[in-house]
Amino acid sequence: MAIDHVSVGVTNIKRSKAFYDAALKPLGMDPIMPVEFSGQLVGVGYGANNKPSFWIQLPISGQPASMGNGVHIAFRADDREAVDAFYIAAMEQGGIEDGKPGLRTEYHPDYYGAFVRDPDGNKIEAVSHAHE
Repeated sequence: MAIDHVSVGVTNIKRSKAFYDAALKPLGMDPIMPVEFSGQLVGVGYGANNKPSFWIQLPISGQPASMGNGVHIAFRADDREAVDAFYIAAMEQGGIEDGKPGLRTEYHPDYYGAFVRDPDGNKIEAVSHAHE
């Protein structure tokens, strides 16, 4: 079984959209499905080929968004340069560094990743498994 999509709650959709537009662009993910209710943007689906696989959204319950301790989402990057570009873009958009780009050989010899926190504290990663 494969995962169809993942969603994270955000508190400020415009701020979060700017963050994810920039951070996910180097990974080939674009904002392809905005969702509006009564003319207000409430969610954005990111992906490619008209298939969103990652969503940001205001919680439908109306309660504040919160992040899960120990939870993170890893986005696959084609190469180490894309991981670096993800990290730089995320930091430029107000991301919080949570693991600079580099090899994580404790996972395997070619695991190259970078970890950041989005404006709401959600932990995200870009990772390349390519041998370079």
